[in-house]
Amino acid sequence: MTTTLTTADSPTAPGAPDTAATGVSIAAVRSTATRSIGLADTIRQSFSMGYRGLLKLRHNPEQLFDVTFMPILFTVMFTYIFGGAISGDVKNYLPVIIPGILVQTVVMSSVVTGTQLREDMEKGVFDRFRSLPIARISPLAGALLADVIRYLIASVITFVVGIAMGWRPDAAGAVGSVLLILVCAFAVSWIFALMGCLVKKSSAVQGISMMVIFPLTFASNAFVPVDTMPGWLQAFVKVNPVSQLVSAVRELCNSGHVGMHVVWSLLGAAVLVAVFAPLTVRAYIREAR
Repeated sequence: MTTTLTTADSPTAPGAPDTAATGVSIAAVRSTATRSIGLADTIRQSFSMGYRGLLKLRHNPEQLFDVTFMPILFTVMFTYIFGGAISGDVKNYLPVIIPGILVQTVVMSSVVTGTQLREDMEKGVFDRFRSLPIARISPLAGALLADVIRYLIASVITFVVGIAMGWRPDAAGAVGSVLLILVCAFAVSWIFALMGCLVKKSSAVQGISMMVIFPLTFASNAFVPVDTMPGWLQAFVKVNPVSQLVSAVRELCNSGHVGMHVVWSLLGAAVLVAVFAPLTVRAYIREAR
């Protein structure tokens, strides 16, 4: 079976729409359909998709259970279990452990990004997005932007619990540390978004992500001093990006100092977005075919 397309210069086929009467040519339709999406429209569409993610949170508040209870559980448990052994008492351990818990909680919460992305793909939601005249990256970026609210909730709860236990962070440094963590968590979530596009099951996404997260968070300076570790492990901990972020948050919260750890953390976040965002979009497009 073949289909013949008529143009404005050829005779009109029986039953075909008269392009001369309608004033719309095939070439005009094709040029409009293939037009690229501008940066401003891409940003606007990404925030629209982010608003969709916020509506999902409102209708499914159980998605906030991990960022609500995990900071409380980890902060109380780790502080009272390790405080006396590492720093002598709980009060002296709080400036060490709270920044570590803060980073660990937010980074672990970013795993949910890939899991939910895979679940949406399994349900066919993204099939609808692919048919819309929107930027390819906007459904992905929107999902990640919505998760920033989850990271903010986890950060605020961790600070509230720490302050209730006697921690007194620098006010400006605390605000700066939250902003730094949100930026870095957004960057890290692109890694798990890529996993969500590549792995076929949401349960597999969560399992693989945890295998990546646990070595990075526990083999860091988040909970114990680095000099108590074996030499080979110290070498890894010192270059671990989680250690850089924890050190940056400690400097900001405890003294309000903006040092090189902050610079390295922001640089690492920029590199992650530059590398994994294009890979994620490419995997998403390949999944659409």
